[in-house]
Order: sequence, then C-alpha cells, then structure tokens
Amino acid sequence: MKTESPEPIKVIIADDHVLYRAGVKTALSAKEDIDIVAEADNGQHLLSLLKAIPCDVILLDIEMPIMTGVEALPKIKEMFPDMKVIILSYMEDQSMVTRLMDMGANSYLAKNSDVEIIYEAIRTCVGDEYYFSALTNKALLANLKQRNTPEALKAAHADVKLSENETSVLRLMCEEKSTKEIADIIDLSPRTVEAIRDKLKVKTGAKSTAGLIMYAIRNKIVDEP
Repeated sequence: MKTESPEPIKVIIADDHVLYRAGVKTALSAKEDIDIVAEADNGQHLLSLLKAIPCDVILLDIEMPIMTGVEALPKIKEMFPDMKVIILSYMEDQSMVTRLMDMGANSYLAKNSDVEIIYEAIRTCVGDEYYFSALTNKALLANLKQRNTPEALKAAHADVKLSENETSVLRLMCEEKSTKEIADIIDLSPRTVEAIRDKLKVKTGAKSTAGLIMYAIRNKIVDEP
C-alpha cells in the first residue's frame, strides 16, 4: 500500500529585491517538502496575500517600501498567532535582532545565509517553533548581560514564583526540547505543556519563547550558554 507524502510546507517570500527573491525561490523550490505559494514586495502586499493564501512560514525582509517588515510583523502575529516568521536581513544589529525576536519572530538570519540554513530554519520553526542561529544566540546573550543587574534580578525573584512543573518545562525549553519531548520527560500531555508555556509567558511578562529563555538565564534557572 502506497504511503501518502506529508503536505509540503507552504512558504511566502516577502522582499522588495526581485533578484534575491528569485534566487531564494529557485533554491527552495528544489526541496520536495517546500512549496513557495506566493511572493510579496512590501508588507502591505504581504498582509493582503495572507488573507487569501494559506501559508505556514513567511520569509520576511526588514527594509521594504510602503510597509517595512518591522511594521508588518506585529500585524502578522495579531492576524495569525501561529504563523512562523523568519527574518532575513542584511542588518546584523544585535538590538534589532532581540527587538524582532521579542515581537514574535521565530528566527533571524543574515541575508547571505546559505540556502541550506534557510531550509533548516524553515523546517525547525515548523516543528519546534524557533530556530536559534549564531546571530540570534549572540544577540540574546548580549541583551541578557545588559539586563542582568542586581536590581533587575531582585525584582524578578520578588514578583514571580514558579511551580515545580513550570520550572521543569522552562529548563527543558532552554535545552531546545520540543513540546512532545518535554511532555514525555515530565509525564504530562503535550496540551498541558503548551498551557504551562503560555502561563509562563503571562507570569514572566515574556512575549515569546526567546523572552522566556532570556528570563531563565537572567534568573539563574539555567546557566548562561
């Protein structure tokens, strides 16, 4: 009996540079599990496409005319909270990386990244929500060091008290375990793990998984990488 292949990952590329967009499209289209379903040349165009075309992942440029990627990102996350957004940019400013990760980006890659890296990021974000590159790790760690003051630590410890399960889930998230892996390790259902993760965001004020990891390191729940 023939086994049906899984549905390919539907991707939209949003970038105002036609040649770059074409190059990424050609390279990714060679992957059997990737389907480039649309292209946009600015944020406004992208939002219009999203209303009509089902999509799993967006490759989003920061600097575009009419509406930038920075302006489009919060609108995307508001309309489609589960949409995976991978930033592709020539800007490698650490403050920009942490800002966009805090806003909900699932990864941030340099535009000169090899297509295999982009492909790996797409697959990882779909399966495990976030793809952490050397660029994102360096930026997040630098941000942590800036925030890691005695006053901030004291305030964080005073305001937030985590349960044993919440602490366990947070530690395992920092080890890049998937929801299913966490559920198996601490003997909970995946749905319960997701609920704990959402509760952690509310309790800590984090807006994303990246924010939770920053919180965990800042408060010595896990060691700095």
